[in-house]
Amino acid sequence: MATYKKRGYKPETKEEKQHDVEEHSTTAEVFNTLDESASKTEDWVIGNQKYIFIIIGLVAAVVLGYLGYNEFIAKPKQTEAMNDMYQAQKYYDQAVNATSEKDSLFSLALNGGEGKFGMLDIISEYSGTPSANMANYYAGMAYLNMKDYKNAVSYLGNFSSDDEILAPMAKGCIGDAFVQLNQQEDALGYYEEAAKMRSNEFTTPMFLYKAGIIALDLGKTDVALKHFKTIKENYPTSTEGTNIDIFIGKAEALASN
Repeated sequence: MATYKKRGYKPETKEEKQHDVEEHSTTAEVFNTLDESASKTEDWVIGNQKYIFIIIGLVAAVVLGYLGYNEFIAKPKQTEAMNDMYQAQKYYDQAVNATSEKDSLFSLALNGGEGKFGMLDIISEYSGTPSANMANYYAGMAYLNMKDYKNAVSYLGNFSSDDEILAPMAKGCIGDAFVQLNQQEDALGYYEEAAKMRSNEFTTPMFLYKAGIIALDLGKTDVALKHFKTIKENYPTSTEGTNIDIFIGKAEALASN
């Protein structure tokens, strides 16, 4: 148990004197150890300061290089890419809304026209920019509409996004392409992945429904039933949810046979 010692206190007994000596000895030993550690650290720093400065310099160079690249190369490149992509995107929008000659407009969106870049040019010339990434989505969707399903799979597969709608749409449209290529198992996998990517009233029930239909075609009635029931329970007001009882009944009937 620790005891409080008044100022000016002097040990009187032999035991007290011995304790006082040990206490001072322990304190001195602690300070000596700290001094030795500090000295060793100081010696190590002095001996290795050349390498320390090199490491600090490299870190600073990387940080400054990144900031410089982002400010003087990446940003201007992205701005240029957006400008060059404008006409291609305009062709794409026209193709989506057109009632005829869709393929020719999608082709212009892909390959360019009037001396302007198409989506394929954007992907090639501005690789690594957000515009090139977005051009992959447009190119994939254009190929899907033109029934070039292998290219649709390729370009949509190169697209990445955190967007609530575009991310699952790209994945689900790869599923659509695989359906047309008669690769049902692949289609099912992509539909299920698209449904899991986000939880919203548009893409989630749509791709759950498509997954259920493909599962029925593959004879996987338990899988189909699971997807249809998820729509009924979680998305009853969606477009797919309005008639989902019919498909649940169909899946249950097939499961019982």
